[in-house]
Parts: sequence; C-alpha cells; structure tokens
Amino acid sequence: MTKLGLFYFIANNYVLWPFLAHKLMLMVRFVLVIFLIGFLFSCGGRKEKPQEEKPDRIVKVPDFNGDSAYWFTEKQVKFGPRIPNTPAHRQAGDFIVSRFKGYGAMITEQSFDATTFDGQKLFLRNIIASYFPGKQKRILLAAHWDTRPFADKDLQNPDSKFDGANDGASGVAVLLEIARALGRNSPPDVGIDIILFDGEDWGERENSIKRVAPDGSWWCLGSQHWAKTKHKPNYTAYYGILLDMVGAKSSHFFQEGYSVEYAPRIVDKVWNTASRLGHSSTFVRQKEGAITDDHRYVNEIAKIPMIDIVHYDPVVGYFGNYHHTQKDNLSLISKETLGVVGTVLMNVIYYEE
Repeated sequence: MTKLGLFYFIANNYVLWPFLAHKLMLMVRFVLVIFLIGFLFSCGGRKEKPQEEKPDRIVKVPDFNGDSAYWFTEKQVKFGPRIPNTPAHRQAGDFIVSRFKGYGAMITEQSFDATTFDGQKLFLRNIIASYFPGKQKRILLAAHWDTRPFADKDLQNPDSKFDGANDGASGVAVLLEIARALGRNSPPDVGIDIILFDGEDWGERENSIKRVAPDGSWWCLGSQHWAKTKHKPNYTAYYGILLDMVGAKSSHFFQEGYSVEYAPRIVDKVWNTASRLGHSSTFVRQKEGAITDDHRYVNEIAKIPMIDIVHYDPVVGYFGNYHHTQKDNLSLISKETLGVVGTVLMNVIYYEE
C-alpha cells in the first residue's frame, strides 16, 4: 500500500481515530515530562553561583601602590622597634608627621602621659592627619604606630625586642600610602581622618605583678585617651576602620567579633567591596571571636562604629605564630597583601557618598 493509500485508509476508517488520538496524547505527555525533568535539573539540580555585587555607580578610584606601602613598612623597621620613650619611637613619629604634611594633611599631635602595668611613665602622642576638613561627613581610618617593648611570646628570648614589621608598621604603611594617594588625586565625596594611636601594645605581661588599670585596661592607651579627649570637641565620624597586622604573606581577614557586634553594616560594606574586587579568599566572610583592640574603645567610649581588619589564622587563631616574637620582621611582609588591603580601603572610601 502506498503512503497516499494509507492516508485515505485512515481518513475513512473512523474506528481508528480514537486509537490514534490516544497514542498521540501519550507521546505529547512523554515529551512534556522529559522537558520538565530537564528544566528542573537545570535550575535546581546544581548550585547557582552567587551573583557578583556591582556598584550602582562607576567611580574613578586612585590606584593603591603595594610597593610604596612596603617601602613605608621598611622605613619604620629601619628606625628600630618604636618603643615609647626611645629615640626610635621619637624619630619614627617625626617621620610619619613629616610625610603626612608632605601629602597635604592637616596635622594634630595629641601628646599625653600614661602609666604602664609595671609602673613606667610613658610620653605618648596620637598623630591625626585630616583631609578635606570642610566635608561634614567623615570616615575615620586608624592603626597603632608603637611597638611592644618585649617579645614575650618568643620561646628562646622573651625579654628581647622585635621589629614589629606586621604588628604596627604594616597598618601605618597602608595608611601612609592612602594619604599619599589622597594628596595627589581628586578627593572622594567624604572627609578622611587618619589616626595613629600610640601606646597600644605595651599592655601587660603574663605572670607579672597584677595592678588594676585605672581605665580598665593596660592595652590601647592611645585610643582610650583619644576616645575620652578627642582632638576636636564634638568630633564624630560616620564610621571607622582599624588596621592591625595587615601585611603578612598569605594573610586572611575574618570578621572580628566586636566589629560584627558594634558595626555590622560596615563589616558588610568592606567585605562586599573585597568580594566585588575578587579578594573574597583574603577577606573571609566568617565571624570569629572578639579581641581587645583600639576599635573597642572607639566603639564603647567615642560611640563611633568601628571595625577591625586584623589577621586571623584558623589553626593558630588571631595574629599568627610570629605575634610578639622576633619572627615579626620584614621577611613576613608581602607587597601583595598590603596592596589588597589598601585597594579595598580606597574603594570603600571613594564609593562612599
């Protein structure tokens, strides 16, 4: 029978029509089921990649130079440990002030005395560099610039001095490079105040004679003093970012506990910026415990929401195994790490409205 004859046979045989219609419906249902299964697997059967956050506007952000930040770290280390009441401390402070002035900042030096846990009187100074003083909305960036007077975590020689290349110098170096960029480029939409706190790291010592600290803690003497006696009456800032130990090779920055408690929105802002720039492996979106650092007193006394960007090692904990030892020297420092931290901060600053 030809194809045409078969067509006429089916067309004139009404008994076959219901049978053929039933078969056709089964075929259509089968095709629909296959399509639906494929669609569900394509949508829900695999994990969707999180969408990359994009800014709602495009801003020209000045480049941050990691090589220059490394040079600033090296320069501080060459003065020697910046222990209060020593020539190295005074010389390093004078160098920092001269650099800020050279980059067009308005400088305030806040000198004060403090007594340590072991009864020593320290002559300290907080260094404040202000940019664009006419802008009412202000962002506060901070680090500490002093060095602990003894390497008490050093198993071989706990009474020795150490360079403090990461613990102190790295944070200062990033802020000096930001200051250099601010002085050479178009300003952001906000004012910037950089505060370098003194007397952060003298603290206390394990197994030492315990005396009650008059202000609650022997640590963070400079930030405690500034929070109670600000360099300008009624000074405030929209928020603050503290840098501590931000230059070591392969550093990771987890979300510190007090930062999340007091300034969760700023934590999100900084870590979202890092993710947008491709640095989510360095700025790890995971909360860890709270530590006493300068940001605590800025939050609790000065009432300015401030976060702490500080190195965290999942194995060792905060600070790393070189903390307060002679291993904290220039060999630790990475231009790449300094560059990542500085680039994230520059983007946060320039995208602020």
